[in-house]
Amino acid sequence: MSLNRPVRILPPEVARKIAAGEVIDRPNAIVRELMDNAIDSGADSITVEIYGGGIDKIRVIDNGSGMSKEDMEVAATPHATSKISTEQDLLNLSTLGFRGEALSSIAAVSKLTIVSGEYKLETSVTEKNKITQGTPFNGTTVQSENLFQNFPARRMFLKRSATEGKMCFNTFIEKALPFYNIEFRFYQDGELKLNLPKEDSIQKRFTTACDYGRQKDLFFTQKNHAQDNSWNFELIIGEPGIYRTDRKEISIFVNNRKINEYSLMQAIEYGCMGYFPNGTHPVAALFVTIDSKLVDFNIHPAKKEVRFKDINELHHSVSTTTASFFKNSTIKSLKPELDASYYENTFSKELFQSPVSQSDTDYTGESGLSRYERLNAPTSKNSFNSIEEKSYNSDLRSVFMNNSKNTYAQKLAEMAYQEDEKTESRSAAIPPNAVNSDAIKYFGTTLGVFILVEKDNTLYLIDQHAAHERILYDSIMTNKAKSQKLLIPYQLESQSTADDEYLESVKDQLEEKGFILKNNGNGSWQITEVHERWTGTERDLQTLLLDQKIAPDKILTYIAASTACKAAVKDGYYLDPETAKELAVKALSLPDPHCPHGRPVWTAITKEKMFELVKRITK
Repeated sequence: MSLNRPVRILPPEVARKIAAGEVIDRPNAIVRELMDNAIDSGADSITVEIYGGGIDKIRVIDNGSGMSKEDMEVAATPHATSKISTEQDLLNLSTLGFRGEALSSIAAVSKLTIVSGEYKLETSVTEKNKITQGTPFNGTTVQSENLFQNFPARRMFLKRSATEGKMCFNTFIEKALPFYNIEFRFYQDGELKLNLPKEDSIQKRFTTACDYGRQKDLFFTQKNHAQDNSWNFELIIGEPGIYRTDRKEISIFVNNRKINEYSLMQAIEYGCMGYFPNGTHPVAALFVTIDSKLVDFNIHPAKKEVRFKDINELHHSVSTTTASFFKNSTIKSLKPELDASYYENTFSKELFQSPVSQSDTDYTGESGLSRYERLNAPTSKNSFNSIEEKSYNSDLRSVFMNNSKNTYAQKLAEMAYQEDEKTESRSAAIPPNAVNSDAIKYFGTTLGVFILVEKDNTLYLIDQHAAHERILYDSIMTNKAKSQKLLIPYQLESQSTADDEYLESVKDQLEEKGFILKNNGNGSWQITEVHERWTGTERDLQTLLLDQKIAPDKILTYIAASTACKAAVKDGYYLDPETAKELAVKALSLPDPHCPHGRPVWTAITKEKMFELVKRITK
């Protein structure tokens, strides 16, 4: 150590600012901590107010149990809390807050004011606690003003007030979601932005808070629990027509805290495999309640990460529950029945109004977009992860097609589907499995990917890659699995007896799928043969079987989907007329006209709907 720079103890105010920086890094962190305290107080009504993006002022008002004068005297002192008292209490946490750092950290970087009962506390890093007596008040009001005013190095890194305000709003949403039995209100610069009344279910709170009210019937709740009741969960998930191009709207809550837990996010996506278009992700929120002895929240300053004692069983349950839901659900069980007025109002006015009608002769509206562009423009939605534009898409598998505003071709296909379903013929929308090639009239290919054919006065546009991919996938799945022996067998090491029991339970299923598993005892397992199309590594199989506990049939599904996708004819490949027609016949004979990744193989346009589109009247 240099003599010019001796070791010294930092002044208390500097130490407090450094410690506060780990907890309070921007305004939304204050919203997070104060809402935690308000919820822990037993309040059933909580109001959050922010001004200047939360930089100028944040106020949280609750009607909870309140604070005594004695509580106020020590409340803003580092590590002062009423929620735990011994080290053992950390193993049995039942509150959102427990460290006693929030109020002290807020006071270190802003002016803190607390009003509760008959008393008012004012404090900051530069002034000692000042307690005065005033008008009696039920509950507690906590206010933070001038964030980082005495900490310029941190304040310069804050974003504009509008951006900080959005972050505060998103934090408000994430805190309000699990507590559907509490009323929440959010004000920004004096204006009420969101009012969340008490609800009787998490699903209702989710669709209301995240602004999915118009699509509320397209979200479903799935529940499951451990055999010993050490954990349970509720999964709110949207049907396949509601998807995103990223994972921002998959949220994980554990004991009412939103956390970053990739493995559980991954479990949801494994369960959705094959039901969502390739490269897309569901909209979902997982709410896990687990015995506090099995999870440690004391590993992150903002409690955004946790450590599970054993997450494998929970991971497996979330994945299989999700997969079972989508597997067992049919279009009829998912789709809400819509009356005739819906079709009359939606399709006749929006779809079949000609783009060159009297009201649209200029092709553009006030926004400067064509009618086609306006019809497909994404709508703005509030999200507790991000406030961004959303684009809702769908295919024939989706119930959402009845509520979405998609392209003309999509709507025509949807109308054809609905009309045929009413007559129970479905010959136009979903042909019978056996299709006679003589009943198909082949026109050719277009845009390098679509095969155009006509059948029963219906025009079909068939995606040649998706069709070939599905045909190959079905062939792999229906044929008996073949194995290939490994020159050097895979070695798997289990971590617990539960792992051994699981591997033993799926041993026969794995053999049916082409994987030969041998138990060598003492947690040592050996795989001597694998499916002939397996291209992964020993580590990949260890992850699938032990870390994620993926069911054997799901492993085969993954192999088949990957193999079919790589082997299928690609976009832009030329097919001679005979081959193209043969592919079209097989595509229209598919029992499930979707590629393994969830995209529709074809779309259909009936003659009647085509006539409606061009305003042609048939007699």
